[in-house]
Amino acid sequence: MKKFIYSFLAILIISTGCEDFVDLEQPGRLGESNAFENVSDIEAGMFGVYSDLDYTSQIQFNALFTDMLSIGFDNGGQGLGDGTYAFILNPSSAISNALWTRYYRALNGVNRVIDASENIEVGEDEQERFDDALAQLYALRAFIHFDLLTYYSPDLTDDSAPGVILMDFVPSVDQELPRATTGQVFELINNDLDLAESLIVTESNPIQISADFITAFRARLNAYRGNYSEADAFAAEILSKYNLSDRDTYEQIFTDEAAGEVIFKLERTIGDAYDGQGTTGSAFAGGWVGANFAFVNATVDGSPYFEMSNSVFNDLSEDDIRYDVLVEPSSDIDENIIAIGKYRGSEGQPLLNDLKIFRASEMLFIRAEAAAAANNPTAAAAFIQQLRSARFGTEQVVSYPNAQAAFAGILQERKIELAYEGFRWVDLKRLSSRAGINNLVRNSQDCAINGACQLALSSIVANAVPIPLAELNANDVIQQTDGY
Repeated sequence: MKKFIYSFLAILIISTGCEDFVDLEQPGRLGESNAFENVSDIEAGMFGVYSDLDYTSQIQFNALFTDMLSIGFDNGGQGLGDGTYAFILNPSSAISNALWTRYYRALNGVNRVIDASENIEVGEDEQERFDDALAQLYALRAFIHFDLLTYYSPDLTDDSAPGVILMDFVPSVDQELPRATTGQVFELINNDLDLAESLIVTESNPIQISADFITAFRARLNAYRGNYSEADAFAAEILSKYNLSDRDTYEQIFTDEAAGEVIFKLERTIGDAYDGQGTTGSAFAGGWVGANFAFVNATVDGSPYFEMSNSVFNDLSEDDIRYDVLVEPSSDIDENIIAIGKYRGSEGQPLLNDLKIFRASEMLFIRAEAAAAANNPTAAAAFIQQLRSARFGTEQVVSYPNAQAAFAGILQERKIELAYEGFRWVDLKRLSSRAGINNLVRNSQDCAINGACQLALSSIVANAVPIPLAELNANDVIQQTDGY
């Protein structure tokens, strides 16, 4: 029986330009030696992998499965069909299939370009370009494996926990592989990051993998693993180069007019593969990121099918610049119609925005977490105070009596700062026990539609996405996560 991801990936096409693709294994098609003949071809293949990366499914899931959304007045069932808003996850859930297929398709692409690079003759004047392209490919492979682990491993701190399928090679269409352990996947990730770091040439670039991307990634990776001493060092290193944006620049970050504190983002522009709505109203269809919440534009007249939850809105202050970014000005607060303004659009196209992956504020959170983990709530509070003061434009006062309160405060602040950027479910998974929070409780107005008002954060659905049904049916040696 053919393995699902490989039978799917066997038809994957790798870029020989940015849009022309070939299956490198299929008989009768363009072979590897012809598809990739020089350094420019390797770079084109690399950019082809970039074009296959998307974060809209994570953005939607982290909002929909937690306490970030309420049902919009123009909702006709969008995002509700498979029970995600009711805290239901199973192997048939859209998020399970979306993440698995998208990421393994991208991994297959990365590995094909890396394999092809071994046959390229590199001129002396091309070596830096070649090295930089390879570095980006290794970093991409590490990052994709990490994101897969983040969603499919039930415990990122446990090396023996079930992980995902290791994909550091080009598979044959009939291969069936089991899940590696979480520890084994992290070993591959760290090895790839070491390779990337040894080859990288570009120091900083908000729309392309650079040395700064690798440092920020190491900070996040170690924080998620609970290795806070290492996470703090990497976060401090990146914060020595990136400052929190002032209030004016902060607004411009989310209209794509300024990079500001953004370390890395996935660029979206008119005419690219993501310039469109995808399947109308689908929760995990890709396309414009703002189309995860509205049909036409971000305003109340733009047919929002999801609105900001009362849980989020009640935590906002009008003195906070994040209120201006998050709450669309056309919202009717008195009628409890609160449109989400974070993805209003750019380049004249409503709902089209770049996807922010690493920002300086996250690095500050990681330093706060490290301080709390070291039982230094005063230091943790100082980091959060720095962030809040930047967002309010006036000095704020933050204090925590103990480490648990510090983690609870950090979790709460991340909810607002990183709202609708693809973090909330992940943050609850990894920080709720440290914060002493056992249940996610939605505002009663947000869950009135279905009564799904509370989620036990110890449950499997709060800690791992299931392996998709199609993979289980086609792969005899893969195992589902316990609890599904």
